Amino acid sequence: MAALLDKLQADLNAARKGGDKARTLLLGTIIADVKNREIEVRRDLTDDDVIEVLRRGIKKRRESIDMYGKGNRQDLADKERIEVDMLSTYLPAAVSDDELRAAVRAAIEGGARNIGAVMGRVMPQFKGRAEGGTISAIAKEELSKVS
Repeated sequence: MAALLDKLQADLNAARKGGDKARTLLLGTIIADVKNREIEVRRDLTDDDVIEVLRRGIKKRRESIDMYGKGNRQDLADKERIEVDMLSTYLPAAVSDDELRAAVRAAIEGGARNIGAVMGRVMPQFKGRAEGGTISAIAKEELSKVS
């Protein structure tokens, strides 16, 4: 069993004992997502798999923040922001934009001339530590300088 899942479970138990309903609900939901993913792939999950589930949860909540913002529901957007912050504490340290930019430039110098080729070379290097959208934006910017 993944060590990160153990930590999530321990934090869920602590939140239950402490009466923190919001944290209990959030962690319970994430752990259920992890268990569903485990059933999907039919094997025990690694920490990388759990991180992927966390990233999906964060992405969903960020999309909700945008939707609530457009619908003038600031109260709900704020709730989602708090959840994003809570979930982010379980992720590994993020990679700096400079490090991503250097990897993208190296991929371009190595012969990658389109966004798909660059992403194919850079994404595996930063799996679980950087979001695809961030890498994609940097790749597009760097490719536009080359063209």
